[in-house]
Amino acid sequence: MTVNSESERLALRLWFLTHRTRDAIRRCEDQVFGKYGLTAEHYAVLSTMKLLGEPVRPTDLARALERSTNSVSMLIDRMVKAGLLKRVRDRSDRRVVNVTMTSKAENALKPATLAGWEFIRQILSPLSYEDRRAFVRLHELVKYEALKYLEPGVDIEEIEKNDITNKPDIMEQLAQYVSASTRQATCQGSEKGKARR
Repeated sequence: MTVNSESERLALRLWFLTHRTRDAIRRCEDQVFGKYGLTAEHYAVLSTMKLLGEPVRPTDLARALERSTNSVSMLIDRMVKAGLLKRVRDRSDRRVVNVTMTSKAENALKPATLAGWEFIRQILSPLSYEDRRAFVRLHELVKYEALKYLEPGVDIEEIEKNDITNKPDIMEQLAQYVSASTRQATCQGSEKGKARR
């Protein structure tokens, strides 16, 4: 294969850069969330569960994470062993098994969410609002082409509608969660300070 044109060289550079950027961000996320005993994968599962509401069916979790049910099932197994999730039987249909967070997961998720938000702000700080909108639009175009490649005839409008990142209240939900954990931490800090006196 020979790359003959500037356009082809640019396409190849963009392809490599996209992969390397994703890998660098994943390593950063592992470092940020690792301070709270979580991996980037753990954080993705827990924050998605928080947005979906608990208990969560593994199939719903897989759909929201855009991963196969099998890969999410294996991830859930690892998180159960790590004490982050527990399986619970559905009350209306005992054959159905859902997952919920443990207190260990809740305690890690709150500060990890704050740290994750600070990381996002820092990494995206060089981009203006207009740059960010363009970046999102371009990423969506490439993502949808990849999905069409994987599943010809896929309904992109349906995917857009169900994409958890398109939820209009996603930021409000995360902000409430973060501000609630901040208020709680502040109150706990004040109580600890009073106890020392």
